[in-house]
Amino acid sequence: METKELEAFVKRIRQELTTLADKKTRLSGERFFKEKVKIYGLKTVLARNLSKSYYSEISHLPKKEIFDLCEELWKSGYVEESFFACDWSLNQRKNYQPEDFDIFEHWVASYVSNWASCDTLCNHTIGEFLMKFPDYVSWLKIWAKSPNRWMRRAAAVSLIIPARKGLFINDIFEIATLLITDREDLVQKGYGWMLKAADNAHRPMVFDFVMKNKASMPRTALRYAIEKMPPEMKAVAMAK
Repeated sequence: METKELEAFVKRIRQELTTLADKKTRLSGERFFKEKVKIYGLKTVLARNLSKSYYSEISHLPKKEIFDLCEELWKSGYVEESFFACDWSLNQRKNYQPEDFDIFEHWVASYVSNWASCDTLCNHTIGEFLMKFPDYVSWLKIWAKSPNRWMRRAAAVSLIIPARKGLFINDIFEIATLLITDREDLVQKGYGWMLKAADNAHRPMVFDFVMKNKASMPRTALRYAIEKMPPEMKAVAMAK
């Protein structure tokens, strides 16, 4: 796809998103975020259906060209456009190669500015990449030390899907330890969610981790981590 074709294609998407935007939906969506976000105002189902429709026009293109389109969509800062980019990059999962990690890291560092875009990219695109190339999990420990709160949240939520499958348990505990006293509530919720996902396959280990660290864990992270545990275990974990 030539540059002019790429620009025309993205312009067509933005024109349709603008046409379908609904003020009531936009105002409702904005309430889900503490930070200021850019939203057209489309219900998620409609945005995802549009993403699927437009992808059918480009699915024949090489991965690089699709990732170039994703890059353009990320640049706008609009939540709905980030969903398109996340869907399209996930659709390329069979074609992932190790060098794609640099692209995904760049998207997190440069464009992610809210929890919805962070989680959609990390849960799926990056989660799938890590299951295919597990050596790259070590990079999440560098993200966990970043001054960028979205990188720190990404360090945790990129392991949600792998954690549910019982993978990377030692890495999960290492990342949770790095984030244990983080002051950002969205980071606390992120690593608490990661621990909750790991609870599916490793409940005794997760419970032991919580009990050893509950004195330093913020209550927000603690509540997330134990959410699916039996009432008696929750009571012990929450006891001061």
